[in-house]
This record gives sequence, C-alpha cells and structure tokens, in this order.
Amino acid sequence: MRKFLIACAALPAAACTMLDPPVPPPNPALYAVPSAAPLPGAIFASGSEVALFEDLRARRVGDVVTIALRESTSATKSASTKTSKDSGIEIPGPTLLGRPVTANGTPILETSIEAEREFDGAGSSSQSNRLTGNITAVVVARLPNGNLVLRGEKWLRLNQGDEYVQVTGVVRPVDIGTDNVVGSDRVADARISYGGRGVVANSNKPGWLDRFFNSPVMPF
Repeated sequence: MRKFLIACAALPAAACTMLDPPVPPPNPALYAVPSAAPLPGAIFASGSEVALFEDLRARRVGDVVTIALRESTSATKSASTKTSKDSGIEIPGPTLLGRPVTANGTPILETSIEAEREFDGAGSSSQSNRLTGNITAVVVARLPNGNLVLRGEKWLRLNQGDEYVQVTGVVRPVDIGTDNVVGSDRVADARISYGGRGVVANSNKPGWLDRFFNSPVMPF
C-alpha cells in the first residue's frame, strides 16, 4: 500500500516532466575542435597564428559565422478530372418457325443492356512558408576545396514551451561577408529545422485517435 501511494504521488511530477521537458544542454559534438599539441618553449604554436592582412571572417574549424535566415517558399497545385461513358447492347429475340417466341403476345427472349459510368474529381493544395532571423553556427569541418561545413542550433524558452532552430550546411568562404554574415540562400545542402514543444505545440497536434482515423490504413 505504501509503495502504491508513493507511485501515485510521483505521477504528477512525471507528467509535468513529460509535458514540459527542460531545454537540452549544448551538443558537445558542435564544439569538438581538434587542436595541435602545444610545443613547450617554441616561438610558434600551431593554431594561434594571427594574419595581419585578413578580416574577421570565419575560415577555420571552430570559428563562428552568423547565418541570416531568409527563407520564403510558396507552392500551389490544383487538379481536376471528369470522365463519363455510356454503352448499350440490344439482343433481339430468336424466331421459331418464322415467328418470334412470345408469351401472350409479348416477346420473352429479347434482351437489352445499358451501362452508364461517370467520374468527377477535383483537388487543390496551397502552401506558403516564411522564416527570417539570424543564427550563429560553428565551423565543424573544412573541406579539401576550402568550403566550410557549418552546424548550429538555438533554443528559446518561452512562456508555455520551447522554440528551436537548427541549421547545417556548406558555404564558400567568398560568400561570407566582411561582417561575418552569410545568407541562408548561399548555404549548400542546407538542412533548416524550426519547431517547438510545450503547451502551444501540443495544442496544434491532433490527438492519437484523430491521427488513427486520418491515417492511410483506414479503409473509409
């Protein structure tokens, strides 16, 4: 009985944890920057050199660069199909000894078949997305041709939940501006994710029963 009461007391805390989980800590993989072993007593140490005639644009693993999100997409699609077909077959009754086969003067072996088919279908789809803002990413790799692999994420704790933005991709150093900012339209192989969790995000999702009745496995 005591164990049952303890379990019941722990249910509210567990429910709160499931509904409003904390913001995850920074991903250590973003900051795994390889560094050369220091050389004691040496005048030059690898990784600490400073170029006198270069700006502050990111160019090495571990540097940070700001990505200006300027994403806007719009798509519209519509389709309409209409078909119809009519067909008919008439088979006259046979004759016996030169006279049609009848019953009380009515032909009984005459046959006619008529068929009519019609289909009318229409569908339309429209979608529009827009994402603006800035996110600072970390250079996690430098490709042999000099291009930089970026990866970054941002988490925001709001009143009733969390919002996050995650960006990965490849940029050319020449596309990075003198202010160390590059537009998202210059990011190759871009993976941009924006979402949230919490009360507001959960209210925009259908329940599991609604998802079941709207699933492709439903025969109706």
